[in-house]
Parts: sequence; C-alpha cells; structure tokens
Amino acid sequence: MTHYRGSCLCGHVAFVVEGAYNNVTNCHCTTCQKVSGAPYVTWVEFPTAHITWIGAEPTWRTSSEKGERGFCPECGSTVTFRFLGSDATDLACVLFDDPSIFAPSDELYTDSRQDWAVLNERLTHFPKERAFKPKT
Repeated sequence: MTHYRGSCLCGHVAFVVEGAYNNVTNCHCTTCQKVSGAPYVTWVEFPTAHITWIGAEPTWRTSSEKGERGFCPECGSTVTFRFLGSDATDLACVLFDDPSIFAPSDELYTDSRQDWAVLNERLTHFPKERAFKPKT
C-alpha cells in the first residue's frame, strides 16, 4: 500500500496517509486566498480514515457554512480543509515530503481568482465548486 508523509512548517503537526487519493485541486476561493496568503491552494483529497496524525492534530476552525479548516497551533500553517459532514479531508499539497507527485486535475472557484493569476489551460475549470453531497 502506498504511504505519503508530510508536516507543517515547524513539524508540530505531521501525518501519514495510506492508500490512493481522490483528487488534486487548485482552489481559487477567497477563503483559501486569505488563509494561505497566496492566489490559490493546491489540495489533495483523501478519505479521512486513511490519515494518521503523528504528534499533534491540527486545530480546527469553521471557515464557512460549508466547511472547516485545520491549522498548526504552533506555526499557523494551513494544513487541512473538509466539508462539514464529509468522510474526506483535503491536505495542503505542499506539506507532503514530495508534493511533486500530486498533479492537479482541476481548478475551482475560478470566478474569484486574482486577475493576474494564470489558469492552467490543461486543467478542467469550475467557476465555483464541484457538486458535493454530504453523507446522510
């Protein structure tokens, strides 16, 4: 089984993930821009049950009516995003020991991208989010 490792800037929040990932996405939403200080965040989505936290877990904060985000309580690194009610969690791609293995397949919230941020023409673009249906 494939294992992926990663951590925040200071290493306080670290993780190991087993198995395949669901998708890799560049998100241009204004919340991702504000929490990262960058024009977009590249997220890698895994089933939540496949993530093992080593040491500290992220500190979770509700970031919208739809989702919550996890941050390192020590260095403030953006670590995670997940939709409320979802059994999947997105991890920030750049936190992995080898982020180059995760190639994005699409870009979300392109209608709120910064005008100077160039979209990748090879990826599928969505003006908002992909359809999401929480488990009931």
